[in-house]
Amino acid sequence: MPQDDRLVMTGLRKEDEDLDASLRPRHLREYIGQEKVKSSLQIYISAALKRHDALDHILLYGPPGLGKTTLACIVAAEMGQNIRVTSGPAIERPGDLASILTNLNQGDILFIDEIHRLSRAVEEVLYPAMEDYALDIMIGKGPTARSMRLDLPKFTLVGATTRAGRLSAPLRDRFGIVFRLEMYTPEELSRIVGRSASILGMPYDEGGIMEIARRSRGTPRIANRLLKRVRDFAQVRADGRITAEVARDSLNMQDVDVLGLDRIDRAVLTAMIDKFSGGPVGLDTLAAVTGEDAVTIEDVYEPYLMQLGFIMRTPRGRVCTPLAYQHLGRIPPADLQAVTEAAEQTSLLDGDDL
Repeated sequence: MPQDDRLVMTGLRKEDEDLDASLRPRHLREYIGQEKVKSSLQIYISAALKRHDALDHILLYGPPGLGKTTLACIVAAEMGQNIRVTSGPAIERPGDLASILTNLNQGDILFIDEIHRLSRAVEEVLYPAMEDYALDIMIGKGPTARSMRLDLPKFTLVGATTRAGRLSAPLRDRFGIVFRLEMYTPEELSRIVGRSASILGMPYDEGGIMEIARRSRGTPRIANRLLKRVRDFAQVRADGRITAEVARDSLNMQDVDVLGLDRIDRAVLTAMIDKFSGGPVGLDTLAAVTGEDAVTIEDVYEPYLMQLGFIMRTPRGRVCTPLAYQHLGRIPPADLQAVTEAAEQTSLLDGDDL
């Protein structure tokens, strides 16, 4: 199954765009979850408004689907300013960034998604823009070339990334406000699903939205996507009301289990258990057995399985834990605990894993 076809993928799918636009909160008071981030942002925004000054540059990082773009739009709304949205891959040349910067107005918000994918040449243009609100451009070529500095309006850059470690130190240091967005609890997700269902005019029971929340991998984007699928099921197979039974039957039909694992997640675990006795197994070997690309397994499937504690990464390869056996209804071998502990000890001693 291609990654883009997965119902529980955290990345943005085309079908999410219209749904996200209608369900996206507009103000901090409507934003559910991330309480520490919200309270801090409220203070910074209020202080900036009192000073009649631009907000400091903000870096938002964390897994995809947690609301980084939504927060950027909320910052613009709370500040009463316009927002310009772009992404790192879209800014290919320094001239592209210069064009964006020179078209900003005083106090505007510039949101750059996937900011870790900016090229080094583009970053060099961004440094003086962030620090001095100035743009250095070269006029002419060769010996007659000269540098000219253009003043920019005071703006706020909001950068979003899923890989903060890939940001260069000079760029990261120029952000005055840095927030990490955390995964959501089922209770928070149930409030998000309930709010979305109300906006969409869908009747529901508390048990129904909690069933969706529990299978959403701690991610609001997935929760709203699952809600859309359950809505279709409820309208065709039931009376249109989302109950616990309707949500359960709908998501089971979509191969999304009680922990949010889909068919491919379970196939990875099953291959490790059935063909390699739970591991250790190398990444390339696992990719060959499952028919998935090694990079896809490492970047897409593995993080959530590790978060659940179903897989351990060790210098010798991947190892299934007793929790994985339990979830699949399998009986772990008698020596599995000893193997897991030995693998964990080796991982601690050797540091790097495969």
